[in-house]
Amino acid sequence: MVDVMGIFAHPDDPEFSAGGTFARWAREGREVMYVILTDGSKGTDDIELAGERLARIRVEEQREAARILGVKDVLFLGYEDGVLQPTIELRRELVRIIRLYRPQWVVCPDPTARYLADRYINHPDHVAAGEVTLAAIFPAARNRPTFPELLKQGLDVHTVEEVYLSGPREPNFFVDISETLELKVRALRAHRTQVGERPVHEFVTRWAEEVGKLAGVPYAEAFRRIRLV
Repeated sequence: MVDVMGIFAHPDDPEFSAGGTFARWAREGREVMYVILTDGSKGTDDIELAGERLARIRVEEQREAARILGVKDVLFLGYEDGVLQPTIELRRELVRIIRLYRPQWVVCPDPTARYLADRYINHPDHVAAGEVTLAAIFPAARNRPTFPELLKQGLDVHTVEEVYLSGPREPNFFVDISETLELKVRALRAHRTQVGERPVHEFVTRWAEEVGKLAGVPYAEAFRRIRLV
């Protein structure tokens, strides 16, 4: 069992979306794990690097970033980057994982956020990851007639208590990350193939400061929280 499960499309998505929050929860004693759906093999403009070579590098980058934040474990499902779909096959796999690890809370992308702040079109893999995760949480993971073959494997139903949608279109919950902002920056720098020489500290701090103003704290991350129990 784990306390918190983050389900995201790509390596680096957990850190960009909620790295400060994961670090804070881990510090508070919650057991956190990630499920990364795609292989991250297309996260570059370098055609020579793209593919299996990049996928291998990004696994190691993600493991290092998770270690920095205090995340216990990372599962990589290895779906093709850039073409993720919320299929029944993937839904079944996530139901299996949710029933196996039985998280109290799940963090995933907000699938309704197709664009953000008039300057960013959300990656379709993020939308698909959020959609399939929500479908796995409700009703599938808590419903015995859904995927009965999982019952035969000893995986009984499980009800996730709370869902936190990252990158939300309509946030209703904020986490103060003032004490873990630097850990978030360090974790993002571990994703060297993604951030390169970009001024990570500058843009992450500015982003967290903007959200913090909404929450009345120096630095924050925003979510849409859904309480199912």
